[in-house]
Amino acid sequence: MGKAAVKRDIYLEDKPWEEALKLYLDFLDQLGGLKTAPAELILVEKALHRVTAAPLYAKVSSPHYHSAAMDGYAVVSAATFGASDITPLRLKTGVDAVPVDTGDPLPEDTDAVIMIEDVHQVSEDTIEITHPAYPWQHVRVVGEDIVAREMIIPANHRVRPIDLAGLLAGGITKIPVYPQPRVALIPTGDELVEPGAELAPGKIIEYNTRMLGAMVEEWGGIVKRFKPVPDDLEALQEVLFTALKTADLVLINAGSSAGREDFTAEVIRHKGKVLVHGVATKPGKPVILGAVENKPVIGVPGYPVSAYLCAELFVKPIIYRKLGSLPTAGEKIKATVSRKFVSSLGVEEFVRVKLGQIGERIMAAPVSRGAGIITSLIRADGIVRIPRLSEGFMGGEKVTVELLRSLSEVQETTVIMGSHDNALDVLANHLRLIYPQASLSSVHVGSLAGLKRLSQNEAHCAGIHLLDEKTGEYNISYLKRLLPGRKIGLVNLVWREQGLIIKKGNPKNIKGLADLTRLDVVFVNRQRGAGTRLLLDYNLKQLGIRPVEIRGYGREEYTHMAVAAAVAAGEADCALGILAAARALSLGFITLDEERYDLCILKEYWDTPYIQRLLEVIGRPDFQEEVRALGGYDLRDCGKIVWEN
Repeated sequence: MGKAAVKRDIYLEDKPWEEALKLYLDFLDQLGGLKTAPAELILVEKALHRVTAAPLYAKVSSPHYHSAAMDGYAVVSAATFGASDITPLRLKTGVDAVPVDTGDPLPEDTDAVIMIEDVHQVSEDTIEITHPAYPWQHVRVVGEDIVAREMIIPANHRVRPIDLAGLLAGGITKIPVYPQPRVALIPTGDELVEPGAELAPGKIIEYNTRMLGAMVEEWGGIVKRFKPVPDDLEALQEVLFTALKTADLVLINAGSSAGREDFTAEVIRHKGKVLVHGVATKPGKPVILGAVENKPVIGVPGYPVSAYLCAELFVKPIIYRKLGSLPTAGEKIKATVSRKFVSSLGVEEFVRVKLGQIGERIMAAPVSRGAGIITSLIRADGIVRIPRLSEGFMGGEKVTVELLRSLSEVQETTVIMGSHDNALDVLANHLRLIYPQASLSSVHVGSLAGLKRLSQNEAHCAGIHLLDEKTGEYNISYLKRLLPGRKIGLVNLVWREQGLIIKKGNPKNIKGLADLTRLDVVFVNRQRGAGTRLLLDYNLKQLGIRPVEIRGYGREEYTHMAVAAAVAAGEADCALGILAAARALSLGFITLDEERYDLCILKEYWDTPYIQRLLEVIGRPDFQEEVRALGGYDLRDCGKIVWEN
């Protein structure tokens, strides 16, 4: 049966994911697909993170003898009664008081230890005490820690480092644990190549199963990854049946939607059953939950964020069930939405957010919501769930955030909103090197939007480069107008070259902004409110060029690297941006202007660690040298307060 002969079921359901998960787990329970395998006996030293298949009882007590808990003298406590400052008591060493070190067995017939610090050496064989010893003072009695036959840890317990110590102390050297579930990962697609292979147009690096494999191993499973399988029904069937011979769970990555080469559902139905195809989540809708040979087989969507979410929602519970345990709930906090989150009715959307503590509030700002953008998960601090019967949240509304980083990290994050600059990435790295507990969150919303966020106390500072058309001055007039009454310090980060980013070798022979009106030139723009967009509009106005004359003026990107990437990929012939972005992607550049890029800092945050750490790093020569090496930067005023009120 070849590709052309396949009749596909293109219908995708919209089942709530909680309902789909319960239905699937119940179905697998009936098949026996969630049973824990017979226990295996392993060395305690090898048991970290494994799950116990039975309760573990101590074989010996710990300690198993009465031992001295301090350096000093072992005594009969009753013989020391009456000792005081007024009536000190003298004891013969070796007779009435036996020298002991910490951990020594307590001499026979003694029941207390007097610390060496509490005795006065009268002579070589005589000591004096001024306080009586009470029974079992400074003594570790038999079973103080563990009593023989006492349970140390129960069944279905994930072994921690401290558990290893307790088990060994109780005389246990081997323990029964559930075998680790064996998970087969099958990447599919003609376009996939292995990491490190030469990339050609239309080819994609296969990284999804590496991510999924790491998640499975983190949860306690064992991974077997197959080589990418082409989009062919028979080839996929063959690999699936090979995987089922040894695997407890199979994940087929990609091919789960309804395209011409999406065969996963058909392959599962061929010898098994598809229980669910499609859930009401965004991202992650086209998940397939099925079984073949009584074993769970899941069709994982191909987009990386969808794949990650699918694994969290449906794969993780199965692995934990097969290990006899339940997933632990992640840490959740309340945060304030920085701006409106809009979502579609009928689906539960999982929005990735950046977090930062601004004053008393923790603010949440969304990052890219695309299912194919893996960096949105890398940069995110948490996830906000928008219920399927909600159209989103209003700005300023309180929401629950499931943390992807620790709360302490969030609370140590300096938040910069505003214009993008490559120097901010260098700044974030140097900040982390000098202060490992700290981080920098740079949210690229444009200069004007950054000032608005600052006025609403949603950031510690804003990166801006706003040219005043009337005065030719940067930033100050905007601060006076948009932040009236607020105390501000304006600190220069860099002077930078702005110009036209063009293809290497300048094949279109572009010489300046006037060439943007040519029919053979395609432009890519920055978003409204970006300082670069304002600079462009100012210069176009000076030249008498109307935006409608420029092909691509309406296409917007949020960073200098994004417009440079569009030029590098051939989506556009040129863009307005900074020299550093052009150099980063080996593109050509035509300098148009030098502009000042500043950090606008509210004085109320000036003396906080968020800002003081930042200012310290900005002033460091190694930071400035690395920024200068990017190209197109002048750091003559770097760290200088260029204006304050």
